[in-house]
Amino acid sequence: MRRTVQRRTAVGFTALLALFLPFALPAAASASSSDDVIVLDGATSAEGIAAGEGTTFYAGDLNTGDIYRGDIHDSKAKRFINVPDGRMAVGMKADVSNDLLFVAGGATGKAYVYNTETRKTVKQYDLASGFINDVTLTEDGAWFTNSTSPELYFVPVGEHGDLGDSDDVKTLKVSGKAAKPLKEGEFGFNGIASAEDGDTLIVAHTQHQALYTVDPETGKSHRISGPDLQFVDGILVKGHTVWAVQNMANRISRLELSRNLSSFHVEDVIKSKHFNIPTTVAKFGDTLAAVNAKFGKQATRYDVVLVPAWD
Repeated sequence: MRRTVQRRTAVGFTALLALFLPFALPAAASASSSDDVIVLDGATSAEGIAAGEGTTFYAGDLNTGDIYRGDIHDSKAKRFINVPDGRMAVGMKADVSNDLLFVAGGATGKAYVYNTETRKTVKQYDLASGFINDVTLTEDGAWFTNSTSPELYFVPVGEHGDLGDSDDVKTLKVSGKAAKPLKEGEFGFNGIASAEDGDTLIVAHTQHQALYTVDPETGKSHRISGPDLQFVDGILVKGHTVWAVQNMANRISRLELSRNLSSFHVEDVIKSKHFNIPTTVAKFGDTLAAVNAKFGKQATRYDVVLVPAWD
């Protein structure tokens, strides 16, 4: 970049979310040879992760909305921002230049922006009903997805991190095959990333098992042709490489996009014995950090798994 729901309601939604997801597939064929685990100390759930400065990362407690901060060289991450009751934390991205952390608010229908120096809430936005799932940053602002509606939401951000007001938020109606109506309980738009310097958005569609390009001006969508990506969740795009997290399949597929973004092929499938329904991923050089959501499981610990990026 130029640089409220009660907690018990959120817990209930997490259980419902697990019901929306199909049953898991067998594990993929390619294994990572070096992996590690970082515990989110005290977390009651997990979903989102974002790369911060250097080897720092931020991760969220899905049910409570609390933000954790850790380092990929440490064994534990600690609670960093203790947020007010009624919030959730799903996908997130950090604007390191302006000390801002953008967080999708899930079933609250909100987006939150935190200052990573003061640990204070800078802004919160009422986006829409549904499930605000993920966020990506461009030179001009932040784009958020809604998993229950074919819409994207744009929050403008100025050159020095100045945030737009609620009246400045833009709702983009997506057209094309990505906008096909969902049945009740299905998850549509999930992860989101920007490509071509923000001129194109790439959105993961869980129900369609697919990636789509979306024009940020018109909302027109086109499916990126390639193999089905079952359980596709968070995505990370660097140039023409995409890392697509496939949560219930316990894998991350590394994809290579064609020059015009019309198709992709699978370069590698990354797995780890420590994956337990990973949902989103951040990249640190040749290392990926994926957060385990453990949907539908009686987990007592939540963690981040390190695996090779293989790029």
